[in-house]
Amino acid sequence: MAKILVVDDEKDLEVLIKQKFRKQIRAKEYEFLFAGNGKEALTALKTAEDVDIVLSDINMPEMDGLTLLGHLSESSPLIKSVMVSAYGDMDNIRTAMNRGAFDFITKPIDFSDLSITMEKTLDYVRQLRKTLAAVRENNILKMYVDESVLNFMEGKDYESKLKANETVNASVIFIDICGFTAISETASPDTVVHLLNSYFEVMVKEIIEQDGYVDKFIGDAVMAVFRGDYHLDRAIDASLAVREGIQSLPSLSGSGSYRPDVTIGINSGEMISGNIGSEQLRRLDYTVIGDQVNVAQRLQAVADEGQIVISEKSYQWIKESFKCREIGEIQLKNKSKPMVIYEVLE
Repeated sequence: MAKILVVDDEKDLEVLIKQKFRKQIRAKEYEFLFAGNGKEALTALKTAEDVDIVLSDINMPEMDGLTLLGHLSESSPLIKSVMVSAYGDMDNIRTAMNRGAFDFITKPIDFSDLSITMEKTLDYVRQLRKTLAAVRENNILKMYVDESVLNFMEGKDYESKLKANETVNASVIFIDICGFTAISETASPDTVVHLLNSYFEVMVKEIIEQDGYVDKFIGDAVMAVFRGDYHLDRAIDASLAVREGIQSLPSLSGSGSYRPDVTIGINSGEMISGNIGSEQLRRLDYTVIGDQVNVAQRLQAVADEGQIVISEKSYQWIKESFKCREIGEIQLKNKSKPMVIYEVLE
C-alpha cells in the first residue's frame, strides 16, 4: 500500500482527495495523510513510517512548500515530492525542481493527471527502494561470501567458472589465538565475540596488506592464502605483522592473567583450488585443499606461543630474507618420516 502525505492549507482538498480516490483507499492501494503546512508535515513524518510521496502546495502559512522541500531533501531523500503550483508560476516550479522535486502539477488540480503523476512517482520510489535493498543485501553478502566468488559473479558465465577446479602454487598460513578457549568458557557471549572480532581485525588488516585473502575463520583461528609473486615471503611478512599486532594489544579487561598471543604455521607448494561442500545443501566453500594445506595446519598445532613455524623446504627458500632458528625434528600426523622445522624470528 502506497502512503501519500498531502500538504495544503486548503481544507477542501482533503475532502476532494478522499472522494476522488475512495476506491483505491477502500482497496488499500493508497493511504493518505494530511497536513496544513510544511511544519505540520515535518511533524507527521516523524511519526508516520514509509511515506512514499509528499504532495505539497507551494504557498502555505508558517512553512511553505519550497522550505519543506529543502528539509525533505536533507532528512528523507527516499521520499519523492510532487509540488502543486498555480498555473504559469514558472519561477517557483524551477526552484522546486532545483531543490529535488520529482514532478509538479498545477491548480486547479486535474485529478486524472494527478493519478497518473502519483503512479509514475510511486514506480520510481519502488524502484529506488529495490535498488537500495539490493545494495544493502550485496554489502551483507560481501561479509559472508569469499571475495573471489563475488569477483567471478561480476563476469560472464560465472557459474561455469565457479565450478572450475585448478592446481595452484600458493602459501597457506594458519593463525590460532592462544588460550582463547578458556576465555570463551568464562566470559559472557558478547565479550567473547567482541574480543575475538577485535583480534581478527588485526589479523585481516595485515593479511590484506600483503595481498593475501582470508580463506576461512575456524573458531578462534584464521586460514589465509597467498598467491602470486613472492607468496611465501608475503605470507611470512603478514605473519610477523600479525604476531606483533596481537602481542601489542592490552590484556583482557578485568583479567591481567590473559594477554593475547598467537601460534602460526606456514607452508607453501601446490594445492587444489575449488568448491568443496554439498550442492544438495547449496553449501559450497571456495577453498584450497591438499597435503600442503594439511601440513600448514599441523605446523601451527606444534608451534609454541608466539612462534611462527615453517618447514625446512620453506626455510631453504627464504633463509636469505628472514632470520630463522632451527627447532628440530618432529613427527607430523600421517607423515612417514620426521620433518625438520624452523621458527621465523624476524
